Amino acid sequence: MNTLIRPETPQDLPAIFHVNQLAFGRDNEARLVDGLRNSGAVILSLVAQIHHDIVGHILFTPVTLTDGERPWSALGLGPMAVLPAFQKQGVGSALIRHALEHLKETGYEIVFVVGHPQYYPRFGFKPTKPFGIQWEVNVPEEVFMVLELRKNALAGKKGVVRYHPLFTGV
Repeated sequence: MNTLIRPETPQDLPAIFHVNQLAFGRDNEARLVDGLRNSGAVILSLVAQIHHDIVGHILFTPVTLTDGERPWSALGLGPMAVLPAFQKQGVGSALIRHALEHLKETGYEIVFVVGHPQYYPRFGFKPTKPFGIQWEVNVPEEVFMVLELRKNALAGKKGVVRYHPLFTGV
């Protein structure tokens, strides 16, 4: 299966909505993606295309890590979605690997994700708690993870991570 990973275009927006809707079985994440895009809060949005069809999507937005004194900027991965018929075929992995490489090359250093603890560690994500970092939302500690795109990027950083306010509606 030849998967093309590329930046989203305006023509892709209906397909991206559809992918998120079907992958999550509801409209919440699809509406979140549209809202974040409309708010100018998107750092990177990529699609996975097979033949002429959009089968996957990944989004990165800014997040803030604050220890009470000063904030640090980082990125949040999500939502990421793959059409159910294409799941477990490497589409999501291709999206993540391509995106992380791009972000690293463009100078980003830290990425957070709320996701499956058996999935994201294969890309280097680790639980945040040992770093002294927590999410503003109370979730099981194994689902909130971080990846350093640059070695020791988290040195001296701890505190609470805050996502864009639109995430509270999901």
